[in-house]
Amino acid sequence: MTTPDSGIALHGSQPPTHSPPPEGHSGRRFEALVEPIEDYAIFLLDKEGRVVSWNRGAARIKGYAAHEIIGEHFSRFYTDEANARRWPEHELEQAALHGRFMDEGWRVRKDGSMFWVNVVITALREHDGTLGGFAKVTRDLTDERRQVEALRLSEERFRLLVESVSDYAIFMLDPEGRVVSWNTGATNLNGYRPAEIVGQHFSVFFPPEDISAGIPERELRLTRERGRFVTEGWRVRKDGSMFWGAVTLTAVRDGHGHLTGFAKVTRDMTESRRNDELEHSSEQMKQFLAMLAHELRNPLAPVRNAVATMRLMESPSPEIESAREMIDRQITHLTRLVDDLLDVGRITSGKIELREAPLDVADVIAHAIAAAQPFTAARAQRVEVRLPATPLSMTGDHTRLVQVVQNLLHNASKFSPDASVIVVDVQAIPRALQIQVRDEGRGLRPGTFEAIFGLFSQDRSMPGPIENGLGIGLMLCRSLVELHGGTISATSDGPGTGSTFTIRLPFARAATHALPVRLTGSVAELAALAENGVPALRVLIVDDNRDSADSLAMLLELKGHDVRAAYSAGQARETVNGFTPDAALIDIAMPEVDGYATLRELRTVAALGNTLFAAMTGFGQAADVEQTRAAGFEKHLVKPVDVELFDEVLALAAARRLP
Repeated sequence: MTTPDSGIALHGSQPPTHSPPPEGHSGRRFEALVEPIEDYAIFLLDKEGRVVSWNRGAARIKGYAAHEIIGEHFSRFYTDEANARRWPEHELEQAALHGRFMDEGWRVRKDGSMFWVNVVITALREHDGTLGGFAKVTRDLTDERRQVEALRLSEERFRLLVESVSDYAIFMLDPEGRVVSWNTGATNLNGYRPAEIVGQHFSVFFPPEDISAGIPERELRLTRERGRFVTEGWRVRKDGSMFWGAVTLTAVRDGHGHLTGFAKVTRDMTESRRNDELEHSSEQMKQFLAMLAHELRNPLAPVRNAVATMRLMESPSPEIESAREMIDRQITHLTRLVDDLLDVGRITSGKIELREAPLDVADVIAHAIAAAQPFTAARAQRVEVRLPATPLSMTGDHTRLVQVVQNLLHNASKFSPDASVIVVDVQAIPRALQIQVRDEGRGLRPGTFEAIFGLFSQDRSMPGPIENGLGIGLMLCRSLVELHGGTISATSDGPGTGSTFTIRLPFARAATHALPVRLTGSVAELAALAENGVPALRVLIVDDNRDSADSLAMLLELKGHDVRAAYSAGQARETVNGFTPDAALIDIAMPEVDGYATLRELRTVAALGNTLFAAMTGFGQAADVEQTRAAGFEKHLVKPVDVELFDEVLALAAARRLP
């Protein structure tokens, strides 16, 4: 067998297929060129595949000396598995058929160790075109393969790492924005399993108004232009609930700079956002709201007592009765404003908890309309309700949702003309419930749709009825709706065109733990509450506000009770020397000696061992109730106190006199 000419490629090049092997001087030159090469195994095979030449690189890579391998069939370099499927013979057949054959695979050294190679087999033909043998070039790629495998393992570990992250949604999009990968954090945050979301466009995570505004496409465009885009905004889960997401989009490009897709990382920042908003409300503001509510309650108390007293007396004329009812309505309105102030304080301190349970949406709407009826009726306004034929159920806090819709109806009534129509439209939309309140009022200026939900926000520049409140109702609505996992927004076509407020709520949520309702009083005392009428009792009233004390004394005296009023702790101590009350109603915020000290003083009087002590105060938060209870008060009455609550306290006191 003659040696091949120098046209044989060392790696991947195509030698002349029909060149005859060189002879004489040129053949010796070729052998001299190939023999010292150590990085490639270069050797010749005869037509049957037996080794007929062997260079230094072949000896180094395969471990055989030339005298050990020449004459042997080249199949001994192959694994048992490759020989079993006659792969060596297949390689020669393909090289003979096509002139050249390339392959990669495992090969076996003399010592039995395995190595990964790139192989080029070239058919050598005689001058007449007959097959003379084969030239074989083998390159050891074990290190390169190890690096590739290490890279593959690294990528696999990275994939597993990303998949195991549960606090962040990490997923990939194709260049058009369709989801192509999905980790555990994405399932936790967005609610979709991989099979449900892969292949869908990522705009499914955006609210309808963002989709209409083209925000998803804008984010992809900016990411393509900048390489990276960071934003925050509302996103929608599978169940329709909303969360505030911090989003990072990164463009992914190949080695040529072509866009292959996007990497998206989303984190739920709802709680963080809420905390940031809470931090913006200082402790001084909280204290101010609580004090303001207290100071407003104090003057309301005697007015409500006076109205209750007037109701017990025969009205001398329809005009006076009308005036009395008007006063009562305004007291109710003022009390509502005070309650709103207290709710703001609770929200800013994070103390509002929802009592969630299954509820019928129609019941929520009906109760809200009934609560807003005094406002709408005073202006001869009509509330038109549009409900779907199929009843809608959801999970939520009935009282708080009624408060939200009532506030929107009150707002619509306040800024709409007399005899106008307010529409409440309820419908099911994909994954959520939608409630819209539309009015025919003065509308909203462009640019104020978001600002009106701020604390103490009011738009006094618009023409229309001047009946501004404190500017907290819409802020309360937003806070309560967001606690339910929903959103609220406002739209208007401009001044004079009316407004539309839209609430979106998920149909079902995991209910939070409701606080247990605390029942006070023994079984006998609670039974006494059901009896008609309360027997005449001795009642002590202690309040530094003379109007409040005197009006309450007048009211209780008209109910047949023996009442004493004291305007300080000292007067109360003197009064009980000859008067043993069945019940003592004590104001907390008195100067010099407050209600707590007054209670301690009166408790030292042995004759008052069976007296029922009730606290009267403008503070009504849970901490205030616990404080009065810990001090020894058995009832906590928040000013202005409903007459029915006074009757309840006195009924409990009367129950103690039962044999």
